[in-house]
Amino acid sequence: MVDDILMHSGMMRPSAARAMATSGLVSRRHRRDIAAMSYSARKTRKRTHQVAVGHVTIGGDAPVRIQSMTNTDTADVKATVEQVVALAEAGSELVRITVDREEAARAVPHIREELDRRGCDVPLIGDFHYIGHLLLRDHPACAEALAKYRINPGNVGFGAKQDRNFAAIIETALEHEKPVRIGANWGSMDRALLDELMEKNARLPKPKDVREVMHLALVESCLRSARRAEELGMRADRIILSAKVSEVQDLVAVYRQMSDRCDYALHLGLTEAGMGDAGIIASTAGLAILLQEGIGDTIRVSITPEPGTPRTREVRVAQQILQSLGLRAFTPDVIACPGCGRTTSGRFQELARDIATWLAWQMPEWRQKYPGSEELQVAVMGCIVNGPGESRHADIGISLPGTGEAPAAPVFVDGEKVATLRGENLAEQFKDIVADYVARRWGPSPARRETGNQPRDS
Repeated sequence: MVDDILMHSGMMRPSAARAMATSGLVSRRHRRDIAAMSYSARKTRKRTHQVAVGHVTIGGDAPVRIQSMTNTDTADVKATVEQVVALAEAGSELVRITVDREEAARAVPHIREELDRRGCDVPLIGDFHYIGHLLLRDHPACAEALAKYRINPGNVGFGAKQDRNFAAIIETALEHEKPVRIGANWGSMDRALLDELMEKNARLPKPKDVREVMHLALVESCLRSARRAEELGMRADRIILSAKVSEVQDLVAVYRQMSDRCDYALHLGLTEAGMGDAGIIASTAGLAILLQEGIGDTIRVSITPEPGTPRTREVRVAQQILQSLGLRAFTPDVIACPGCGRTTSGRFQELARDIATWLAWQMPEWRQKYPGSEELQVAVMGCIVNGPGESRHADIGISLPGTGEAPAAPVFVDGEKVATLRGENLAEQFKDIVADYVARRWGPSPARRETGNQPRDS
């Protein structure tokens, strides 16, 4: 039983394994083995066709990508450029813009030119509904400036026009050598297809629940459209699929089906997730389940921005989802305890916030100067109960004194106590230790970098 538990235990970050190996918790003979281990409870990510969207690859062995969408009027070139740049600088690897009318289509090449002039090479995705086939036909400069076209099979046309309009977009994509995302949506489902499946379901001896049929309709809409695109000459490695819904359980059910039935790259997202915490929690819940199951190649967190909240918030949330699952690293983790009766002073909360803010300011420079430093894990703990242990498990940690404890704060680096800090400038002293650690571990000298990674025998 114990062996089974050990073999199937959850994820351990490399930093935690290294710290455990250097701590006094493990005997000497097991330290090297523990320091080298990194394993996860996640299922292996499904291998899908890899799609090149401009210079960004999606699917295959590429990391799970983050994308976002502007909410400016695309015809307003200046406002759209500013928001695209802000999203890209926040970490969005692709940005989608609405192309809904002639003025927007005419603006797209100018947006691309201005982005290029400003050194922003983020790929632009055109979001088309209803008249996309006409806009792409009439504005070839727009078709060329975009890196990918998003098609909604539910509103590209109806009846005979649906296939004709869909084919026109695919032919334009082929002409300009652009990939497409075929994105079905709960709110604009293909009514003819849904009616067809509802009628078939009604004739079954044991009809399925209506919601199950709607799930099937979304999946079928995507897969039938993808097959049609291939018939028209579009390769599988130029097609991305998505099926957006607004409820977590529906999202999970639909994408499980989609993943089981195809090898196309999949774009995940909960459409109309909501505002504020509710939208963040819903998106996190749905995306985390699927990503943990190895499903998904690119994500977007579609939260409704609260008044005054920057559009870039959705990018930061997406980064946190991927980082918390161990799929990617964007910024150092700051681990802090929630506080209790032992931590009534609030000093550790202030220090945790101070360190997190300072790390965020350092990262633009560190990312260039010290590649890999985004994987840093820092612990700021509030008392003696778990403080020293958690601090040892991080790359670098500090354990502040709790209520009634001696006014001293031990600092641990790679699992070993290296200093004890006291006094009013404790925060600055700790920052100096962190900065020195980053420079030694991820600096340009290979010998110095190895020193920060190797377990040390005591």
